[in-house]
Amino acid sequence: MHTKSLEDWSHDHSMGQGRVTRGERRTLVVALLTAVFMVVEVTAGVLYGSMALLADGLHMGSHAVALGVAVAAYVYARRRAGDRRFSFGTGKVNALGGYSGALLLAGFAVVMAWESVERFLAPVPIVFDHAIAVAVVGLIVNGISVVLLGVHGHHDDHDHHDDAEPRPEREPVANPGHGHHHHHDHNLRSAYLHVLADAFTSVAAIVALLGGKLFGLVWLDPVMGVVGSVLVAWWAWGLLRQSSAVLLDHQAPTEVLANAREALEVDEHDRVADLHIWTIAPGVRAACATVVSHAPRSPAEYRARLPAELHVGHATIEVHQCPGEAAVEASPTAG
Repeated sequence: MHTKSLEDWSHDHSMGQGRVTRGERRTLVVALLTAVFMVVEVTAGVLYGSMALLADGLHMGSHAVALGVAVAAYVYARRRAGDRRFSFGTGKVNALGGYSGALLLAGFAVVMAWESVERFLAPVPIVFDHAIAVAVVGLIVNGISVVLLGVHGHHDDHDHHDDAEPRPEREPVANPGHGHHHHHDHNLRSAYLHVLADAFTSVAAIVALLGGKLFGLVWLDPVMGVVGSVLVAWWAWGLLRQSSAVLLDHQAPTEVLANAREALEVDEHDRVADLHIWTIAPGVRAACATVVSHAPRSPAEYRARLPAELHVGHATIEVHQCPGEAAVEASPTAG
């Protein structure tokens, strides 16, 4: 009789994190673009004695650091994808990078608000022409970055699943649909929000500076700074909620749990006694279920019932015979 080795029953747990994705490539390009423009602004500020240039360069430098954190998260997750110390691969490093970026974003919002209030209470002379020129160039650079990172939805999902190694379990499919956060690349979203915050800051600065130069509305500059800090803080809070839900193994949305339960209970003899589904990587979930049945089937058969659109990359099914019923095949099994 043919018997399988243990290797035949095991499978890869890298969850597609072992290859360079479009998200990593785009974030690296934007990080380099931001860093180069930061050096140009800081250098120009020192050479020409412009505090506006120097301040804006240092502000962009803070975002370059945040983008560097995002790139580091991608690289670490990719290089450690096969490390067996990670139970479900390094997919959560992505969420950790997003969470760290959100904390930095929140910190920048606080600094923006503080500086704006200080400027409002103690106005300083503004070199409008230089400041407007810097804001316009910064907007162009940030606009390019936003375009590069703005397509952070479906394409990166495709990349992720294309990179995944074949597994004996049902493969999650790309394009998981709209309205759910389980497929988000939180690390890429963090980078996107940082450049979006920079772009918004540039737009607000241009509006405020033009108002100050043309109409003498100097107070517009600090007011727009406060408005921008509130918006950036709101973005940071949203990203913190999304990424922390992944890090803390929040249950999947109610409709996902209902669909999984319905699929597992397709036979009138089967009932799901316990069910947990959570995100372990961008676009990939894990599931753990206990099925009680009058006529139990093998764990593999129950696992195969899970719909592909649930994106379950790893499923553990525990099967139990209903008490008092005649045993079918063998005693309780698990897989």
